[in-house]
Amino acid sequence: MHMNAMEPAAAAGTGAGTGEGVELVYEVATADLAQAIRVRTRATPALRRQRWLMPLLGGLSALLGGSALLSGQPAGSKAVLFLGLGLLLCGLCVFGPRLQARAFAGMLAKAGQTRAVVDGSGISVSTRQYSTRMDWTAQPAYAETDELFLTLDLHRRAASMTILPKRGVRHPADVDRLRELLDANLRRL
Repeated sequence: MHMNAMEPAAAAGTGAGTGEGVELVYEVATADLAQAIRVRTRATPALRRQRWLMPLLGGLSALLGGSALLSGQPAGSKAVLFLGLGLLLCGLCVFGPRLQARAFAGMLAKAGQTRAVVDGSGISVSTRQYSTRMDWTAQPAYAETDELFLTLDLHRRAASMTILPKRGVRHPADVDRLRELLDANLRRL
């Protein structure tokens, strides 16, 4: 799954690590997208600040609202508002990536099967709906989890990422080859 809200596909360029490419064939699941959103939140500076600021504000708001309710102060509706806002912010921190991923469920279903080819010059991604080719500069960093590789553009407010689930490779050895290609061309997070 490739999500690029800010910039068109870059023209193919040359990069280190040329050689045989790795092909992945998969359907992006909402769990993949939720995991990718969590990884992107940890990796992107602006989102990293949001990651600690939202629980802090939510906790403070809930604490203020709860203590005002318990103390029996006359402004009960404001206390309930602060308590509710605090709980909402804390809930969004926990369930936010899953909710965001579910919002894209229809788009994921329409895209259907995805074919990605990663080679020395970049990444090609094709679905029923689109086909794009990016050179390595379009998303210059990557992260790896147990289930997937995620290429990212870490610019402020960038929404560009490509999800490459490991289950999409044809042979288990292709996971190592894919990691080699990514290491040769991108900065590992």
